[in-house]
Amino acid sequence: MNTISLSRIGAKLRGGLVSPSALRKMGVLGMNARNVNYIARYNDRHLYPIVDDKLNTKRAARRAGIAVPELIAAFETQPSRARVMEVIEPLWQFVIKPARGSGGKGILVIVGREGDEYIKPSGARVTAMDILRHVSNIHSGLYSLGGKPDRVMIEALVDFDPVFDNYSFEGVPDIRVIVFRGFPVMAMLRCSTHASDGKANLHQGAVGVGIDLATGRSCHAVQNGLRIKQHPDTEMPFGKLQVPGWRDLLRLASSCYEMTGLGYLGCDIVLDRKRGPLLLEANARPGLAIQIANGVGLRSRLRVIEQMDLEGLERNVEERVAYSVQQFAAS
Repeated sequence: MNTISLSRIGAKLRGGLVSPSALRKMGVLGMNARNVNYIARYNDRHLYPIVDDKLNTKRAARRAGIAVPELIAAFETQPSRARVMEVIEPLWQFVIKPARGSGGKGILVIVGREGDEYIKPSGARVTAMDILRHVSNIHSGLYSLGGKPDRVMIEALVDFDPVFDNYSFEGVPDIRVIVFRGFPVMAMLRCSTHASDGKANLHQGAVGVGIDLATGRSCHAVQNGLRIKQHPDTEMPFGKLQVPGWRDLLRLASSCYEMTGLGYLGCDIVLDRKRGPLLLEANARPGLAIQIANGVGLRSRLRVIEQMDLEGLERNVEERVAYSVQQFAAS
């Protein structure tokens, strides 16, 4: 498939100019097909709590030997002011997040302190009262799925690998890997921009960079459905981008199949300067924008795995990664 053509389709989709049959011919996986043929078929609903709750995910990952950011504290019920301040008082940097939040909502990142104020990545400052109010909002369910009362997590700030410093604006990029029946099938780097307000959310204007499964190199990049060659704010060319320790990252993503039991999932991963790839979260309903970021449809790759015999599906993590690297290399 011509990668430029799919980028153009990404722009046309917003205007409703592409028919479902045309998308199918190009190997594009649509939302209905994803929901019925993959999520409903390969993801047992009783397993959803493992990934819908980040605290559950972190505990499951630890049991499976999968690296995750350090958990400093977790508040199962509404914490008192004294308990929260006791945890954050000695900390210079930390992250507060809801256990059942989605789309990055409710995540508060603190990168430094000055006097009684706490500094966010954008340079904005918040007070202890602001933080306590945020914690209360998380617990009340302001950011959770369904608005139900939530649990509060305080994590250590990841010491991010500087390799991506010039590929993101006021935020840190993460890597999304789609894993099907244990096989990595597609990956992208999500880079924040001024337009996305420092968040790695493609729907808010972040850049999606398709990553070649064979090499970890960038092979395509889009913003708002249109192909671009450099970061809109830093002007760094994406053609030079390569993810270090790529095989280790794919092994981590593949391992999430055994950890969760889910046949179709998205794994969000960050790179720590010393620890390497860390699992941020897993998603039982990963979005489809990764196809536009790569300029390639998911449907044909998923079918390759579906057509495997039982012996092929019984491969271990190393064998699954090796197969994906060979089978799904960018042309």
